[in-house]
Amino acid sequence: MSSLERVQRALEDAGQRHVLRFWPELSEQERDSFLQELKQLDVKGLKNHCEGAARAVAAPDPRRDPNIEPVPAEILGSVTRSSRETLTGWEREGLVQISEGRVGVLLLAGGQGTRLGVHYPKGMYDVGLPSGKTLYQIQAERIHRVQELADSQQSSKCSIPWYIMTSEFTLAPTEKFFKENDYFGLEQSNIVMFEQRMIPTVTFDGKVILQDKGKIAMAPDGNGGLYQALVDNKVLEDMKERGVEYLHVYCVDNILVKMADPVFIGFCLSKGADCGAKVVEKASPSESVGMVCRVGGICQVVEYSEIPPETAELRRPGGELVYSAGNICNHFFTRSFLQDVAQNFNSQLKQHVAIKKVPFVDSCGNQVKPTKPNGIKMEKFVFDVFPFSKNFVVLEVLREDEFSPLKNADRAAKDSPWTARKSLLAQHCRWASCAGAALLDQHGNMLPTTSSGSEAVGSPVQFEISPLISYFGEGLEQLLKGRKLKVPFILDSDRARELQAQEHISDDVSAV
Repeated sequence: MSSLERVQRALEDAGQRHVLRFWPELSEQERDSFLQELKQLDVKGLKNHCEGAARAVAAPDPRRDPNIEPVPAEILGSVTRSSRETLTGWEREGLVQISEGRVGVLLLAGGQGTRLGVHYPKGMYDVGLPSGKTLYQIQAERIHRVQELADSQQSSKCSIPWYIMTSEFTLAPTEKFFKENDYFGLEQSNIVMFEQRMIPTVTFDGKVILQDKGKIAMAPDGNGGLYQALVDNKVLEDMKERGVEYLHVYCVDNILVKMADPVFIGFCLSKGADCGAKVVEKASPSESVGMVCRVGGICQVVEYSEIPPETAELRRPGGELVYSAGNICNHFFTRSFLQDVAQNFNSQLKQHVAIKKVPFVDSCGNQVKPTKPNGIKMEKFVFDVFPFSKNFVVLEVLREDEFSPLKNADRAAKDSPWTARKSLLAQHCRWASCAGAALLDQHGNMLPTTSSGSEAVGSPVQFEISPLISYFGEGLEQLLKGRKLKVPFILDSDRARELQAQEHISDDVSAV
């Protein structure tokens, strides 16, 4: 039996014989390419995949056990309710682990920027900062800076490996972008890119969608595809060889993410955790964000759609939401925990339904770009491993300091380039104010400072601090105290040297 005949039989058994309907119209080259794709497909599991997707989308909205509980106090830490001494201790321990080469960062970057309206990886997106930096550059420079902080504290020379999970859509452009930008000054050998698996998209009646006459419409298997991808690409072996024991895992679209956050790492280690999550307080009971809760005594993320409104609206005597721990896809894992998940629990991860607009060819072979959702993408979520943890912990952080995702195009009311840009620049204005600087407009008038930073009406103040200068507001007082800075102003390495030189000249004049 030929390869084509085996594939034909498997497709028929799966109820997907339409996949080859345009075979006679394909060129020899197109046939070879399509047949190779189909041979790599898990055709045996295709029937279950398609039928499962159709069942899932037809199922009623789920509702969780009414006995759901908030995160218990004994596993919950908070940056606002902890003493300065405690936070410093966590940070010190995190920097020690970084200095000893035991910490890596893992970026989840396999998704497409469809909602953002671009056809390239989100990490390459320029949100409109004065510097023009992309998300990838900002994150790379934060790795640089936290390495410097660890080296300075421990008198060492360390490196943080950066693992980047891509997909079929994002791998090649990401590799090209990093190469063109000379890996943003990081060592190429410390940047490890790998692909997650792709799975077929399915119609609402359980049929595989054809993207073209000779190509199935595929989609990444969600950020929970990480665990299979670690195995497929021998990433866990690479971590072991490098001596990496602890991983900070995050999503590409959060412009405020603290790479390899030493405070978070130190907190998790102080609790003996094998798995941890950062959360922010929900902005409102109806905010569309998953919540870290406990169900049946087991901590997990519960989708906002799975909690009855009356439960979501419960408040404590002081007015705080009972269910307030908003998940921001910012996690800590030990390597041994990841190994355990990959070997023993990966097959148990839940499949989630995502309803999408999937371009396709109709029965006549015409290309169609749908105007409303027409397909199902089945995804796994990275946080669905929380129930497998032996010692799970949660750290609550401030939203304005650590969470501003980029998901939608600029016309959107939230999670857009404008809101991401505003969040970062407002943070930098707060840092400047805390360091003792005053920001001036073009006419020399002092810009007002509020609790959320200095802001001009309608737009954020154009004051930006390079991550190479400060990771999280540290070290700025010696540069900025007592200074009046006219915006727009970018505090980068060159400007820092200018300010230091001015300080030395001032000292010399005073000495005379």
